[in-house]
Amino acid sequence: MSLDAPSQNLRRGAGLQFGVVAARFNEALVDGLLHRAQEALFAAGVRGQDVLVLRVPGSHEVPWAANELAASGAFHCVIALGVLIGGDTSHHEMVGQSVSQALQTVSIRTRVPVINGVIVTNTFAQAKARCVGKINRGAEFGHAALEMAALRRTLRGTKKS
Repeated sequence: MSLDAPSQNLRRGAGLQFGVVAARFNEALVDGLLHRAQEALFAAGVRGQDVLVLRVPGSHEVPWAANELAASGAFHCVIALGVLIGGDTSHHEMVGQSVSQALQTVSIRTRVPVINGVIVTNTFAQAKARCVGKINRGAEFGHAALEMAALRRTLRGTKKS
């Protein structure tokens, strides 16, 4: 994962609705991502009642819940959060690839942007730096969600019925 952050295209979030799916596995780290993503949304004017947070057991369950939120038609964007940390096997990489592909499929199939905020790292220190440390991936996911939700609303407004 790159240490670079995308340039910010600051958006106003008033009137936008977001669904967030957050894994409970590696909960303290995921909570850091969630808190920082919510801070970014709220700073842009998104109201607390316009953000629905669902918790699921682990990252592998995130795509199913993200699909349910996206398919409901109630959200301009869905944010998927989880943390996968390497161990003695490559299981974290396998789950990360599976989750990434599933989230992309959800986004394309439902036509609702899904922000892949599932962090995959080799070490706990790398995960900590990205979730609660100096590398603020949570805010990046929040900003990406704002931009994509606004883009979705713009494109939907230009479609001919």
